[in-house]
Amino acid sequence: QVELVESGGGLVQAGGSLRLSCVPSGRTFKIPGVGWFRQAPGKEREFVAAISGSGHNIYYRDSVKGRFTVSRDNAQNTVILQMNSLKPEDTATYICAAGPVVSTTDAAYDYWGQGTQVIVSS
Repeated sequence: QVELVESGGGLVQAGGSLRLSCVPSGRTFKIPGVGWFRQAPGKEREFVAAISGSGHNIYYRDSVKGRFTVSRDNAQNTVILQMNSLKPEDTATYICAAGPVVSTTDAAYDYWGQGTQVIVSS
């Protein structure tokens, strides 16, 4: 069973930045398609960003375009979500997921992390 571990969450003021990482436990599992999702209290989980195994195919939800950047370091088997110009509405638990292909839908992913909390104060 593959476990994904997220890190980098925290409390930040509006306009600030955070850098989230997603790493498979043991670092031996090559994660192909990786998606970032988020879930705010009382709300459904929603897609944020996704990147293919090659890094050539990248997708974002409209509300984060121009502010968030997803990238991967295949040598380190790590996927990064750089979040800039954060807004209070970005507050949520951010969760990474891995699957055989990149997708904007959570049903495509087989493995999920526990999430890292992001709180953006106004």
